[in-house]
Amino acid sequence: MSASTNAMPHAAGPAGEAPGAPEFTADGGDWAEIAAEAERLGEERIVVNMGPVHPSTHGVLRLILEIDGETIRELRVGTGYLHTGIEKNMEYRTWTQGVTFCTRMDYVAPLFQEVAYCLGVEKLLGVTDEIPTRATLIRVLMMELNRIASHLVAIGTSGNELGATTMMTVGFRGREDILRIFERITGLRMNHAYIRPGGVAQDLPPGTTDYVRELLPNIRLSVKELQDLSAQNPIYKLRHVDVGYISLPAAMALGLTGPSVRAAGLPLDLRKLQPYCGYETYDFDVPVRDKSDAYNRVMVRFDECYESIKIVTQVLDRLDATPGPVMVADKKIAWPAQLSIGSDGQGNSLGHIKEIMGTSMESLIHHFKLVTEGFRVPAGQVFQTIEHAKGVMGVHLVSDGGTRPYRAHFRDPSYSNLQSTAAMTEGGMLADVVVTLASLDPVLGGVDR
Repeated sequence: MSASTNAMPHAAGPAGEAPGAPEFTADGGDWAEIAAEAERLGEERIVVNMGPVHPSTHGVLRLILEIDGETIRELRVGTGYLHTGIEKNMEYRTWTQGVTFCTRMDYVAPLFQEVAYCLGVEKLLGVTDEIPTRATLIRVLMMELNRIASHLVAIGTSGNELGATTMMTVGFRGREDILRIFERITGLRMNHAYIRPGGVAQDLPPGTTDYVRELLPNIRLSVKELQDLSAQNPIYKLRHVDVGYISLPAAMALGLTGPSVRAAGLPLDLRKLQPYCGYETYDFDVPVRDKSDAYNRVMVRFDECYESIKIVTQVLDRLDATPGPVMVADKKIAWPAQLSIGSDGQGNSLGHIKEIMGTSMESLIHHFKLVTEGFRVPAGQVFQTIEHAKGVMGVHLVSDGGTRPYRAHFRDPSYSNLQSTAAMTEGGMLADVVVTLASLDPVLGGVDR
């Protein structure tokens, strides 16, 4: 541990701070040396870095805290430590390959990025009304299950950060049931690339709807058990009620969306306000509370889990009654062109290989060009929004008429929600920073795209 004092003014201290205020730097160890020096100088204001590698920052996030004793005087959010270049990489891949990139942004809720991106591509292609009904139903099923999984991670990990390890284990138990469903449908637990422009990669395996119905009671039980552990727990309430409060006008001014703004009483949910994927045909409510503090933000997520279960139940009934294709009929777009999975669950079936390799030279040429070059998208641009688990997600796509995006940019809710962190924490206690940040539920893969 090293400590130093320098007669330098803070670069961004509070208004009215006298020049020449001492600056303290801590590098691991305890604070005994710094505390002794601060006491000698009569100065208790210290700048502390939380992160960028910290167990409570939900990823590689840096918080620069100026504290006076245990009180937060100023908080600044430092992003950019996990920059992946996903959006730039998408400019060098085909439109279909773009799904494999954007799914890796918010890795806790990957299917929302996939759907938003594909809806945007389909608008540019002009095939929105041609997407098969069954494909749209599958998309809704996947998104609502993913919403529950995302909320379970948010609530469970935030409890673990306060020492309630049981909350995390219960939350991950419920998420595990959902990941089993995803694995059955897509072959993967995350980073699925299952939603494709024009529909979905494959239809549901036989018996999937019954399998989901079988697991839904377990998922509901995990949500209920988490709620029982926290909703009326006096210690939990002491750490959350009136912590990280933000008014509705301030939340709207800072672009806060999702459960965090619905906790303040505003029913801002694009599934109701700007429906997509047929959400206007489902029976569900938009949960709201009377103020946006850490406690109500968690409670809204619990309510939303139950509403998502309602939607999933409706989708399952519709899927049973709606057979049909899961990819648009236009073979110039439908990639992969209705491949048949082999008996090993990985490669293509012998029947499919026989058709494209031995029966039709045209099929082989078309398959090769579609996979290697991709389809062309008419020149233009589009902005598509959906209701992500964490708030409003937008995707801006620009096409120059080629086989890959000219530009792809995402409005990720985790990134925009972080703007409100300072307004929620300044004037509060150092220990409340962890609670407040967790209640916003940022995932840094979506922040540093």
